[in-house]
Amino acid sequence: MADTTIIPAAKVARLTAALPFFLSFILIPLVWTGALMGGWWVTITPLVTWYLFSAIDILTGLNGKNADLETTEAQLFWYKLLTRIWVPVQFITLFSLIWYVTRADHLGGWETFGVMFGLGVMSGTVGIVYAHELMHQRNRMERWLGDILMAMVLYSHFRSEHLLVHHRYIGTPRDPVTARYNEGFHRFYPRVLWQSLTSAFGAERAMLARKNLPWTDRSNPFWRYWGLQLTLLLLAFVLGGWTGVGLFVVQAGVAIWQLEVVNYVEHYGLTRRHLGAGKYEHVLPRHSWNASHTATNWLMINLQRHSDHHYKPDRRFPLLQTYSAEDAPQLPYGYPVMAMLAMVPPAWRRVMNPKVRAWRAQHYPDITDWSDYNKARHPLPR
Repeated sequence: MADTTIIPAAKVARLTAALPFFLSFILIPLVWTGALMGGWWVTITPLVTWYLFSAIDILTGLNGKNADLETTEAQLFWYKLLTRIWVPVQFITLFSLIWYVTRADHLGGWETFGVMFGLGVMSGTVGIVYAHELMHQRNRMERWLGDILMAMVLYSHFRSEHLLVHHRYIGTPRDPVTARYNEGFHRFYPRVLWQSLTSAFGAERAMLARKNLPWTDRSNPFWRYWGLQLTLLLLAFVLGGWTGVGLFVVQAGVAIWQLEVVNYVEHYGLTRRHLGAGKYEHVLPRHSWNASHTATNWLMINLQRHSDHHYKPDRRFPLLQTYSAEDAPQLPYGYPVMAMLAMVPPAWRRVMNPKVRAWRAQHYPDITDWSDYNKARHPLPR
């Protein structure tokens, strides 16, 4: 819950203030520990990512402090460095591990899978989150770095879907990523995999059509997406043959699952008011679930302050604000615990459905029939 404490810009700029966000780098030696030791050591990365950080959340509690919004770009040097240097670090880790495990005699089949599963947890929990931060920036180099990270998990179209579809249509039937009320994750997941791809391509094609250009025009970013993904698949083949390609796909699949379960958590059951004629109210903090859990926000660079991210998408992660329950709906736990809960739909509904109903009663007491808001009946503008 937010308090009245504002962190001065000079303090935000210090390396000591940025250091907790560098905790994500501990996942690198953990993945390598699993690969070198084998056995049950291959489980150490997901155990630390999901359980240890959640346990630290209990000890550290909620962080309701907000950074001074007058903090300048120059004062965010350490935070920008963090997201930029992660790209080569993940690249080297991913492909050196592919080379290593395809030649490691001490790793059995399940151990090899376990290493790549842990690597996918890392590239999903950290890599995709960092890519998300980078793709929102105006700096062309940072957007390219975000594209490289997404190519490492074979999900490059996420940038087009996220920027052109999700941010525009969040909380409406037009947004594939907004999980509908009572929609379990196991129904949401296959739906969003297909619909996010088609909506991303459709959004880029529509932009080109407005310029009287065909989708095949070289300015279509899908050419870059496909080129980067193919290049990385070829590199995996060179380093590990077809086994290397398979291992690359395994870690990508785990990372994609991590991304989409977080997407499921972030907006479950939250809907913007339909104003008629396909128009909806402006996006407000109340249209995303907020979480102020300290340790998991360190790990995921404040992604859990998602209410402010959608309200002000151009804010860099250290400046994202948190909100009280009066202004934004609050998750009971951080993303790792919520993601595990989402894997068991009855348990998820038991925890989250009452919260959605309370949110509706608080913000939209005049709406008595919500069935229409789960269906694409409204003629939405394109």
